[in-house]
Amino acid sequence: MLELGHLPNERAAQALIDYLKGQGIDCQLQHAEQGVILSVMKEQDYGIAKQEYDHFIRNPYEDKYLKASWDNGTTGTKIDYGAPGLQLVTQFLSGAGPLTLSVMLSCTLIYLGFIFGFANPIFEALSFFGAVPGSDVSQVWRVFTPSLMHFSAMHIIFNLLWWWYLGGKIENKLGVTPLLTLLLIAGTLPNLLQYAIGGPNFGGLSGVVYAVVGYTWIMGIKRPEKGIGLPPAYICFMLVWLVFGFTDMFGLSIANGAHIGGLLVGLAQGFIDSRRRT
Repeated sequence: MLELGHLPNERAAQALIDYLKGQGIDCQLQHAEQGVILSVMKEQDYGIAKQEYDHFIRNPYEDKYLKASWDNGTTGTKIDYGAPGLQLVTQFLSGAGPLTLSVMLSCTLIYLGFIFGFANPIFEALSFFGAVPGSDVSQVWRVFTPSLMHFSAMHIIFNLLWWWYLGGKIENKLGVTPLLTLLLIAGTLPNLLQYAIGGPNFGGLSGVVYAVVGYTWIMGIKRPEKGIGLPPAYICFMLVWLVFGFTDMFGLSIANGAHIGGLLVGLAQGFIDSRRRT
């Protein structure tokens, strides 16, 4: 018996087992301390099974796996779905990588600091150049750190949900490098544009969010096989929201410069990465 690898839950494992069964490969699972272990019974099946396992990790929702469950699954298969709460946590964690989750945690902790009475020292430490007395260009972190500050519940929830959904998709399917590049560039250059347009008093991950939106949009068109496309309705919503930001319709202070700058960064990186062969 040769081990293929681990999967987070039995439900996901069964989809791959059913698919491999259709290929004439006998695959079994064993429960581990966390998730399950998949193994093949015959040595000659290992090479093909391992390729399919690696492909499944990157693309678990492909139609062929659902079809295999219908064609090859049996009513006798008993799957332990676990506690619903645990399943939600597992799905949340598996939907994002370490970088995505680290940024979410940082933004959340900073926002909680604002709520629990540390707003002034946090703003003094993280705001853009010129927002507080004594801040200057020698404090280089200030070009990025405003991206981590949020000033309302709606602000942070909106940004972090998009960041988790799109940033997690990019990190899981393409790796940490494209997402880190987007984070660093879209977390700095759009802040400079926002400063030029509206001054130093701003904050939020919106510029980075629009960067991952633009990046996902282009990659979905140019390289759909990468599996990070975004439905047209979602793109339309974000573009409409971008336009509304230039009006006073919602009575909100919106960093339009950061939004536009972030979108342009994401589109540019999307075009660059879509031309790469790998």
